[in-house]
Amino acid sequence: MGVAKNRLLFAWLEVTGFCNESCDHCYADSSPKGTHGTMTVDNWKHTIDQLADLGARDVQFIGGEPTLYPNLPELIRHAHGAGLTIEVFSNMTHVRDELWETFTECGVKLATSYYSDTAQEHDKVTNLRGSHKRTRNNVQKALSLDIPVRGGVVAVQKEQRVQEALRDLQTLGVGQVGGDRTRAFGRASKGAAPTIADLCGHCAHEKCAVGPNGDVWPCVLGRFLNIGNVLESPLSEIWGGARMAEVLADITAVHGEGAQSCTPPQFLPMCGPCGPCPPSVGHCDPREADASAQTVTIAAPA
Repeated sequence: MGVAKNRLLFAWLEVTGFCNESCDHCYADSSPKGTHGTMTVDNWKHTIDQLADLGARDVQFIGGEPTLYPNLPELIRHAHGAGLTIEVFSNMTHVRDELWETFTECGVKLATSYYSDTAQEHDKVTNLRGSHKRTRNNVQKALSLDIPVRGGVVAVQKEQRVQEALRDLQTLGVGQVGGDRTRAFGRASKGAAPTIADLCGHCAHEKCAVGPNGDVWPCVLGRFLNIGNVLESPLSEIWGGARMAEVLADITAVHGEGAQSCTPPQFLPMCGPCGPCPPSVGHCDPREADASAQTVTIAAPA
């Protein structure tokens, strides 16, 4: 796909590798031992400006736990001023008052992971006691403030109460709940080398991710496929550059043209999966689900 047909419309901005949770399946290997990386606030602002100049429409702040990045409100306001639509993917256990104010002022949408309707099972996944209660309470607070919330349920453990988790979110008033299986990246790989086959196939199609050290990846899961670094080269040279072309060719060799195995990860705001799409979606694979479906059937791991 030529760069003229493959516009950069969406970017994950992974502002930190620090997280207060230590999920065993974390694709980013985030934990309380993580750091905010080498990207400064000015570096992030410059990256946001470059995304806007390239025609991007949506950004998602992610981590680690982005609410623990001290300058997140400043970056949100900058992205809002650049005309970008903003989503924050958070475990929603630590939302300070300044963030609630910024979310409402800038029309921010929220997304969160939810593993069970029971505190014991959810906290066992996150390895943080009390995380279920805090996440659930902050989902309710966000909805009371008319902040849109999107939920994602990842099947991590055998006999996990994934369907009950889905229904619990819906009962709270979360209108869009998606799901995904555990993918073998980060700690979930248990030491195995990452493979292109375990990606969904959408990588680098109208989207990219920028990490806390400036590395640019085709998606947040595909961090083993580095296509450049914004501290070394302009984003306009990285997007559509020689290294990106090589990565796209490798992905296409495995998945075929486009997204042939569309099972979008639950942290991707572009897809429901197969729910109503925002303008920045350029493709979908209707073979995987009814296009009118608002939820996804979540299968527990084998």
